[in-house]
Amino acid sequence: MNDDKFVDESWKDTVAHERSGGHGDGCGCHDAAAHEESCGCGEGEDSAEGGADAEIPVNFLTYLTSMGYQAMIFLGEIPHPMTGKNEKNIRQAKFIIDTLVMLKDKAKGNLTEQEQSFIDATVYELQMKFVEVSGTEKKIIS
Repeated sequence: MNDDKFVDESWKDTVAHERSGGHGDGCGCHDAAAHEESCGCGEGEDSAEGGADAEIPVNFLTYLTSMGYQAMIFLGEIPHPMTGKNEKNIRQAKFIIDTLVMLKDKAKGNLTEQEQSFIDATVYELQMKFVEVSGTEKKIIS
């Protein structure tokens, strides 16, 4: 039996990128895969501040980034961290997107400009990707 476990820590790169101003300045990337493919801001996977043992701040932007990353995994846009394969779970993706919409509505008026902009963009991009991906699905989501 193989006791080796894979721990996906790629979200730390996203947080480090966020800290450096990458996400708040309109670069448009909300996860590590999108960052690597389209950002062009010059920061890559090796840019995590402090390495694997760095303390990750618990804040609203970090939470939104984590939720967006999970949604992209469930939409099949990012390989699942345990299997390394792109797998779709449309129901779970919908749940996460709906949760982000609920958070956006509940937090209205209580967010910084950066947080509001980030959640608006994240929800919009995930909803558009959901429509694209779920349009090819045969199952009806209720």
